[in-house]
Amino acid sequence: MDLGTILGLLCGVACIIISIFIGDGQLKSFWDLPSVFITIGGGICSALINFRIKDLINTLKVTKKIFTDKQSSATETIAMLVKLSEKTRREGLLSIEPELEQMEDPFIRQSLQLVVDGIESETIKDFMDTEIENMQARHSKGQAVFNMLAAIFPAWGMIGTLIGLINLLLKLDDPAQIGPSMSVALVTTFYGSVLSNFVCAPIAGKLKMKSDEEVHQKEMIAEAVISIQAGENPKMLEQKLKIFLPPEEREKEIRDTQEAADSSVSA
Repeated sequence: MDLGTILGLLCGVACIIISIFIGDGQLKSFWDLPSVFITIGGGICSALINFRIKDLINTLKVTKKIFTDKQSSATETIAMLVKLSEKTRREGLLSIEPELEQMEDPFIRQSLQLVVDGIESETIKDFMDTEIENMQARHSKGQAVFNMLAAIFPAWGMIGTLIGLINLLLKLDDPAQIGPSMSVALVTTFYGSVLSNFVCAPIAGKLKMKSDEEVHQKEMIAEAVISIQAGENPKMLEQKLKIFLPPEEREKEIRDTQEAADSSVSA
């Protein structure tokens, strides 16, 4: 579970509500069904015009990723790949075939299966590059939908405000209606700004960040697969893969390795 996303949403809602009450406002003053209809409904209609329906449906499925953090640990993946490298050095490439069926990551499983089948390294590299590119293309569609909504919601909020102002001008002969009508007119702008800057733009950013992390890890895996096929020294492979780790994780790995070495010496 991604606590950052959940905390951000809860705290953001709290900030808005607290600000309303601090200003001696009332929550019911910020609720207007026609404003909701024009802002959200109009934004969705614009998305339907701009994207295919199946892309919008897939985007809804992808959105749940902002609340989860299921990506496997890079250090665990490195340890597993180094272990496979050691086994292939001792027993040959065919020795890892029984282990492939137990691998949860289809990218690793399919890539190593090509290695076991004796496919040339250039073909395997092209396969992995194509997989990564297609994954990026799929992810970019979800990001594009939310980026588009972030840009269009304020515009629909302004359209709602203009509609409210037109209706307001029709009531100028009744001063008692001017204040409430102006309030309703501005609520649509409020909805558009909140949906854009608090919901859609941050979701697009989170999806991009998670996509970049997944691409980075798959590039690390691709490097390992080619090295395993070439029979590279497992120790050298481990050092190469650790370059893909963030600095803090790399330093932790170095400390853990040093502590393990010291423990074995003292024993």
